[in-house]
Amino acid sequence: GKVPTYQMEKRYFHKLGHEVWVLLSVSLVRDAETKSQHFIFQIQDITDRKRAEGRLLHDAFHDALTGLPNRALFIDHLKLAVQRARRREDMLFAVLFLDLDRFKVINDSLGHMVGDQLLIGIARRLETCLRPGDTIARLGGDEFTVLLEDITDTEEIIEVAERLQKELTQAFNLGSHEVFTSASIGIALSTTGFDKPEDLLRDADTAMYRAKSLGKARHELFDRGMHTHALTQLQLETDLRRAVDRQEFIIHYQPIVSLENFRLAGFEALVRWQHPERGLIPPTDFIRIAEETGLIVPLGHWVLREACFQMREWQKIIPAEPPLSISVNLSSKQFMQPDLIGQVKAVLEDTQIDPRSLKLEITESVVMEHLEAATEMLNQLRDLGVELCIDDFGTGYSSLSYLHRFPISTLKIDRSFVSTMADNNENTEIVRTIIMLARNLGMKVVAEGVETKEQLAQLRALECDYGQGYFFSRPTDVDATGKLLIDVEDFLMTPSITEGLKPLEYALVA
Repeated sequence: GKVPTYQMEKRYFHKLGHEVWVLLSVSLVRDAETKSQHFIFQIQDITDRKRAEGRLLHDAFHDALTGLPNRALFIDHLKLAVQRARRREDMLFAVLFLDLDRFKVINDSLGHMVGDQLLIGIARRLETCLRPGDTIARLGGDEFTVLLEDITDTEEIIEVAERLQKELTQAFNLGSHEVFTSASIGIALSTTGFDKPEDLLRDADTAMYRAKSLGKARHELFDRGMHTHALTQLQLETDLRRAVDRQEFIIHYQPIVSLENFRLAGFEALVRWQHPERGLIPPTDFIRIAEETGLIVPLGHWVLREACFQMREWQKIIPAEPPLSISVNLSSKQFMQPDLIGQVKAVLEDTQIDPRSLKLEITESVVMEHLEAATEMLNQLRDLGVELCIDDFGTGYSSLSYLHRFPISTLKIDRSFVSTMADNNENTEIVRTIIMLARNLGMKVVAEGVETKEQLAQLRALECDYGQGYFFSRPTDVDATGKLLIDVEDFLMTPSITEGLKPLEYALVA
């Protein structure tokens, strides 16, 4: 039968001061011959086992690199804080979500070893900024969270956030490297009314992303509007994935006009999303999401192919010389696709469009962030015969020392300079300088955002080559653009009309 046994674990302190764990067990046995009962006592040293169990338990709830609590332990502490807040209406606590700015740059340039040292250094600094009762955790990567309990008011939370940011901006000396960083912080208060700790963590995360989008190295307090916006963005992303398959995108075309003789030079292709429920969605509302999800690559390829097909049809209607051009934007993700040259070449062959008619627009930042690879890519594109334009010139790096190295044919002046030319002499001088620079480098200039006769007159006085903007025409769909071409056909065939604005206004605005 079964032998009755009793066991217990006890902790003792050795005379030298360290802990000793033992397993005490006692069993009752009966002698088979005499039937008398006996007790068997056992004492086993289990100190090593208890230490191993302690390490396993600690590792399960702590970050291996920094030694800070991990997500599981942080959520557990946050759950307890929520329960205490239910019992005490006057209790206020807050969750801070920290994300390091440009940590990937440090990792990629100095290596993961230095990156790990930086994370450890950050953990130690954050600990010095907080009270003993506060909880700080590392969720993973470069994300840290802080739980502040027993807070008196919002101002106290803001002071802590500012103290954390100030501390993290101080230099980190990591071996032979001096490293600087900063943090974007999102703050969620217990007064938001959520009962689940995961909801508070989510709200702090949402506020952190708002801080990132507003320029980084700052803190933002969560409000309900952020959550609503996040849900809207999530739904938009879901709809966007379906929109690519359902072909819900359309292209609008905006004229580009010669400012010398007002002849129509071509169009810029601008993508729009015809949402089945929300109607026409402008690119400002979905291009960023398309970039982040990678959907910009198939979308951009579709725009390129569709715009070239359409321009080839229009060129048959109006066989001008030089031929009408079509300008298509290339996103950063598209530009860095290894098969971009093959894609462009295939589109040229399939559409039978004259390569001179295709102008590919890229921004300064795309080129400067990948300088060597970009130079090679631009040269290969130029070898296909297409024209290359720098879009929004003046708003990015504007590195003039590198500009002459690129096979660029056109600079497009950003609308922010054109729109304030009348009120701002400095912007007028910037536009003048860009035009002179382009002329010296053998490039053409397109001024974006031309909306008034005064702006047009100034640009003509500065001898800007082309203009684009609402003064000439808003971006219009295929049908409206086709009608515009018919209306201006006679005008295009009459290049001698150079005086006054009436022909232009009649042809492009009426």
